Amino acid sequence: MNTTMDTLLNGKILLEQPQEGYRVAIDPIFLAASIPALSGETILDIGTGAGAALLCLAHRITDVRVIGLEIQQELGRLAGKNVRANSMQDRCEIIIGNLLKLPPRLAAGSFHHVMANPPYFEEKRSSPSKINNKRLSNIESEATLSDWINFAYLMVRPKGSVTFIYPAERMDELLALMHQKFGEIIIYPLWPMPGREAKRIIVRGRKNVQGPTRLLHGLVLHEPNGKITLNVDTILRQGLSLEL
Repeated sequence: MNTTMDTLLNGKILLEQPQEGYRVAIDPIFLAASIPALSGETILDIGTGAGAALLCLAHRITDVRVIGLEIQQELGRLAGKNVRANSMQDRCEIIIGNLLKLPPRLAAGSFHHVMANPPYFEEKRSSPSKINNKRLSNIESEATLSDWINFAYLMVRPKGSVTFIYPAERMDELLALMHQKFGEIIIYPLWPMPGREAKRIIVRGRKNVQGPTRLLHGLVLHEPNGKITLNVDTILRQGLSLEL
């Protein structure tokens, strides 16, 4: 697999990723910024890919423990290389495994937070890419959205949080599944610019906690002239948190 060496957070994070196929966009950066982790806590990143979200979170909070689970061996190896390239071996670990079969190195109910940027498209409604890593990263295969949510529920500890970033067009499906497992659900839209429909949402719920679902104001990504907003700049370039 041919790769390129890129950076995130205005050069603060080194990221080697496939030259073709799935390429990191802004979604994992927003996901990492939204995790309400505290010092000393543990976080699981399901479907970590090349490790973008994991690395951004570990950069923002230096004394957390982040585990990345990735089914694709090539991407998992890249994620491991990226952990070492950023000297984060003391707080980040990559496990190659399948969420449909609990990896022996992961213990159920052991994480304060779980985050995921799962495949967005259903296989029956999509035209799959010929590039293997892109197809598996973008299109649900054996593991459905329900499987991702069930696994997240299994892995997070009571009162811990589970956070997904997902297309707004599949919000009803995601919320229906989340409501079966979590309470205090928060919906946070990402608006491309004023007056435009949200394309992405961040959804967070908590295990074994009761509370109403809340729709928050969300974040506008671009000014009318196309320039990114100040709040977005602090996330994408400075690596600051996104408060939900």
